[in-house]
Amino acid sequence: MAGIATTLQHHREKIQGIGSNSRAVKYLNQDYEALRQRCFETGQLFQDETFPALPSSLGFNELGPSSYKTRGVSWRRPTELTSDPEFIVSGATRTDICQGALGDCWLLAAIASLTLNEEVLARVVPHGQSFREGEYAGIFHFQFWQFGEWVDVVIDDRLPVKDGELMFVHSAEGSEFWSALLEKAYAKVNGCYEALSGGSTTEGFEDFTGGIAEVHELSRPSPHLFHIIQKALNRGSLMGCSIDITSSADSEAVTSQKLVKGHAYSVTGAAEVEYRGDSEKLIRIRNPWGQVEWTGAWSDDSAQWRYISDDDRERLSHRSEDGEFWMSFSDFLRHYSRLEICNLTPDALSDDSLTKWALNKFEGSWRRGSTAGGCRNYPNTFWTNPQFVIRLDEEDDDPDDGEAGCSFVVGLIQKNRRRMRKMGEDMHTMGFAIYEVPDEFSGQRNVHLNRNFFLRHASAARSETFINLREVCSRFCLPPGEYLIIPSTFEPHKNGDFCVRVFSEKQADFQQLDDPVESRVEKIEIDEDDVDDRFRGLFGQLAGGDCEISAFELQKILNKVVTKRSDIQTSGFSITTCRNMVNLLDKDGSGKLGLLEFKVLWTKIENYLNIYRQKDVDNSGTMSSTEMRTAVEEAGFSLNNPLHQVLVARYSEPDLTIDFDNFVGCLVRLETMFNTFNTLDKDDSGTVELNIFEWLNVSLL
Repeated sequence: MAGIATTLQHHREKIQGIGSNSRAVKYLNQDYEALRQRCFETGQLFQDETFPALPSSLGFNELGPSSYKTRGVSWRRPTELTSDPEFIVSGATRTDICQGALGDCWLLAAIASLTLNEEVLARVVPHGQSFREGEYAGIFHFQFWQFGEWVDVVIDDRLPVKDGELMFVHSAEGSEFWSALLEKAYAKVNGCYEALSGGSTTEGFEDFTGGIAEVHELSRPSPHLFHIIQKALNRGSLMGCSIDITSSADSEAVTSQKLVKGHAYSVTGAAEVEYRGDSEKLIRIRNPWGQVEWTGAWSDDSAQWRYISDDDRERLSHRSEDGEFWMSFSDFLRHYSRLEICNLTPDALSDDSLTKWALNKFEGSWRRGSTAGGCRNYPNTFWTNPQFVIRLDEEDDDPDDGEAGCSFVVGLIQKNRRRMRKMGEDMHTMGFAIYEVPDEFSGQRNVHLNRNFFLRHASAARSETFINLREVCSRFCLPPGEYLIIPSTFEPHKNGDFCVRVFSEKQADFQQLDDPVESRVEKIEIDEDDVDDRFRGLFGQLAGGDCEISAFELQKILNKVVTKRSDIQTSGFSITTCRNMVNLLDKDGSGKLGLLEFKVLWTKIENYLNIYRQKDVDNSGTMSSTEMRTAVEEAGFSLNNPLHQVLVARYSEPDLTIDFDNFVGCLVRLETMFNTFNTLDKDDSGTVELNIFEWLNVSLL
């Protein structure tokens, strides 16, 4: 119940704009300004109890409490490491970021690209932070995009130190600390430093910008790739590249020309120069180590620089051994395996001359037994996955790009999986399929397409692969129309939360497709003439002297009946279910059922039994959670995905089966809640207002 209330409140806050970069969510409810003010008032430097200076914040395995790598580690503030620490010296630059003993070069390459865009950097590293007297209180904060919303993360400035040196990220000159503190804040969001080991630059790109990242395999590059890179740099996009390894021994191995395999680099520039009468395409790349540079053509001391104009040489000014270097585009394609481009959201770009994407996003969840249907290989459950529809009306403006249609990028992110590494969990294998919406469903939003639709229709497009990465992202160009996007894990019944985003060149309408929430249960009207003598006599025997049946008497009656049946499986009706049945039909508030009320209940139970047997297609005596979904609909209730998730969580057994008692209990509870709401909703507005007394009265029914 608490979890549902929290989810509802979170949804309301998002509608109010909380979670945008300007109104970031306070991570772990820590308010930077309030905590900083308290430090000034008490004269104490901030100590963050939510991410303590303890081994648990370092890691769980290689950096765990018993690892040799963490022996002798102490936590020091920058004021204890140098006499004159600085937060940022003359602006953040790419040389502020040098890798330590953690395999998070993917993250550092993303941070390095961040420094190229002051506007984007300011969203992550808020202004007004320093070590100056009167401003310093041992507390800092950073903002990260996390699965659809921005969060403001507060940390203290105690950093892990071993042998007198910072263990992880550090600046080249040793007195600048913004990058080390940023890394600590990101480690906090992900649970510990070790959780940052191993990743793709796209992950860091997205968490620093809220953008969406595409991957280009350089073994089969687009013929327009150099133009794409130039356009991306002009759009303020962040870019990274890497060289694949063929074995674990290759990891961070240095080639003869000083390129590092399995290592994340950032792409920081692209230019064309006149070289010996021809036009030469060049790419500028940076190694986050701050050293170890390419030694081939166009490297810092190569002969090629002598054969270009002074103006070009000045424009592309190159320095020695700073980790940054130029190389020809052809060498880039030959030596590197992969290029990652992070397209920024419209709100990250204030320059009106830049081309901006249109952005749509939705959050959703896969829940075992209700909305985790698996991929198309599982037709009986695939249709239960969340469904989203996108309407593409306008074709792209660019007539020379060789494609006619509407371009859009779909990104599917699974939430919080890196944080769950501590618990032994990792990424799900996931992807998505795209279907063209047929004319008969065009424009409809209050419908969840069923199993038959997916058996009869092939997909129009899909993610390139199902893969166990944090995000699956693909670019498409399709004719104008309506398309259904189905995100799923590869196998069914895998719990997870996700965010699906669509970046389109033109504005597009993007909505969740789901059934409306309503009750279509027909009221059963019975009067004295409808009760035959046999039923009247039976009731007289069961009811006793007061001529009414209590919940306890009802339990005995029903259990006598169901134990004689071999076609349904139940451990018997619980007293809770029987009380709910009495509550549903007890009109006079006596807590008991009279003759007519009992006849209505008996008629309902016979109806429930017919539905139960009809939907139990394998004659197991129980229903699966998927059968339950269609049975609830047959009984007259239209529910959306979140409510189906609640029903499975509340009424199913550990093996996702539902017995007859739980099935009846579910339907009775649903009908009671709909009836109660409709009684209170006098003007049919779809909302009711309750004070605490009224709320408790209703919820304790």
